[in-house]
Amino acid sequence: MSDSNADFLQTTGSSYDAIAKDYASRHPHGLSHPLERTLVNAFAELVTANGPAPVADLGSGPGGVAALLHGLGVPVFGVDVSPGMVSLAREAHPELRFHVGSMTSLDLPDATLGGILALYSTIHVPDDHLPAAFAGFHRALVPGGHVLLAFQSGPEPGGLHLTERFGHEIDLRYYWRTPEQMRSMLTGAGLEMVATTVREPQEEETRPRAFLLARRRPE
Repeated sequence: MSDSNADFLQTTGSSYDAIAKDYASRHPHGLSHPLERTLVNAFAELVTANGPAPVADLGSGPGGVAALLHGLGVPVFGVDVSPGMVSLAREAHPELRFHVGSMTSLDLPDATLGGILALYSTIHVPDDHLPAAFAGFHRALVPGGHVLLAFQSGPEPGGLHLTERFGHEIDLRYYWRTPEQMRSMLTGAGLEMVATTVREPQEEETRPRAFLLARRRPE
């Protein structure tokens, strides 16, 4: 792992450590809109129909989405860069497995995942790390395995650097990308697009939410 990658993982993980309890109290389930829950339900149906291989929830936070998938009969485990988030997820959902790790370096054998879920976690990955991360997704998925991404989007790319949240000092960077940019990186990694959905901002939200469903081509 390069020094720049290690620095990015360290600052993201330590920032979420600082806000983990506040974040979990405000977002215990992780899904704020019925459309998101509908898409996760559809994802669960697709991965279970393709076979028994487990699903990785990358950027699993306090574990609410992994618990939802588990309740739908999906064999799932969570991965997060924040040890604090992993600790909270294990405490809240002791029946599930969570560990510290990163989507930028999946330590998994080839063709072992039935699906990959990354909801609002690619937003913390710098542009130059995403293509390799998506190549890792393709490598780790079984043929026919699906990926569901969710991220804040908009008509133009951009970013944000927060140094405070919930009253805590942090160093957290956000990267905004269009659906077209993300589609290009997914297909560049060998994945096949299935669907793209965008919903407009609701209430206090300031940017649209984009959802991309892709898969590794069946053999």
